[in-house]
Amino acid sequence: MDDHGVGPVPFRVAVAQEELDDLAERLRRVRWPDELDGVGRAYGMPLREVRELVRYWREEYDWRAAEALLNRWPEFTTRIDGARVHFAHVRSPEPDATPLLMTHGWPGSFVEFQRVAGPLTDPRAHGGDPADAFHLVLPSIPGFTLSGPTTETGWEFKRVARAFGVLMEQLGYERYGVQGGDWGAAISRELGRARPGNVIGVHLNLLPGAGATAEPQEAELAALDPAERERTLASWERYRVWARERQGYADIQATRPQTLAYALNDSPVGLLAWIGEKFAEWSDPRCPIDRDQMLTNVMLYWLTGTAGSAARIYYERAHADYYGQPPEVSSTPTALADFPRDNFIPLRHVAARTDSVVRWTSYDRGGHFPAMEVPELLVGDVRAFFRELVL
Repeated sequence: MDDHGVGPVPFRVAVAQEELDDLAERLRRVRWPDELDGVGRAYGMPLREVRELVRYWREEYDWRAAEALLNRWPEFTTRIDGARVHFAHVRSPEPDATPLLMTHGWPGSFVEFQRVAGPLTDPRAHGGDPADAFHLVLPSIPGFTLSGPTTETGWEFKRVARAFGVLMEQLGYERYGVQGGDWGAAISRELGRARPGNVIGVHLNLLPGAGATAEPQEAELAALDPAERERTLASWERYRVWARERQGYADIQATRPQTLAYALNDSPVGLLAWIGEKFAEWSDPRCPIDRDQMLTNVMLYWLTGTAGSAARIYYERAHADYYGQPPEVSSTPTALADFPRDNFIPLRHVAARTDSVVRWTSYDRGGHFPAMEVPELLVGDVRAFFRELVL
């Protein structure tokens, strides 16, 4: 098969009832672990939280309603570079809309964009300016949920970016914007860096490599204004806490994803705890994530059996020849929507070394999943950035 693969074919989410019955039986027969008293979240997801999520999942959550909601979007699959690539293609009613590729991260999926797709594609219907409309392409990363599992090694984020560039070619989009957070940020940034003639702008809600990952030295701090100096120290402290308390999941997925896959692929409760912990810890508690939306995301991993396949992107990146090197310089106009409860605090003076940041907006609420937590802020920031570029 050549690198350009074959064209897209229509796709609908349709899960056999037998699979749902099997899930219900597994949830009914869960074998609970013990828990220490009084430790809170220090050891991981509290037992009472997981028990309540499982009860809700088993007794109240409606997959068929979620399935119907997913199928409101036109969905397709295609073959690119030997991999199945699933995506939703939500065209705007505005004929001159700007094409925009939005990419999720881990442990997310294209479900993340349910609350932003309407306002972005049809601003007229949501009280906005029709000139701000977008044609949305919402792919599933190869190896993740409906684009998985992958069947060969090497699917790190640069290869994904190349595949998504081919996807936009297949759809006939020569000029387009990209947007993403988490792995979607790395993929979007790389696509903008590698294809500056195609990508008009890169909008991110996480800027890869822009936080403090080493203790700042006096010479560096002395060159900064007081606000950036204070932010740099805060960035370093947040990173220290991350490395000490929260890095374990990534280390496991970067070193032994296959061993982890046995547990996550066999136990829906284990999968829920592994993924649900991140939605709980990485989001802003002032902006609660919809429980049904989170469970639909978990369901996609369960029903496709791709928890292990998705984890492999960590392994592939950690074993790539570029690992540990600073990001390559990107000349494509870039915007950052900076949300305060994200995992890392980005720094302007670090970002300036490798990225052409033309818009930087810091918000007072929101975390790692802004499309789910603060969709109105993300929509507004995306609109403002591309309005400036297009005009």
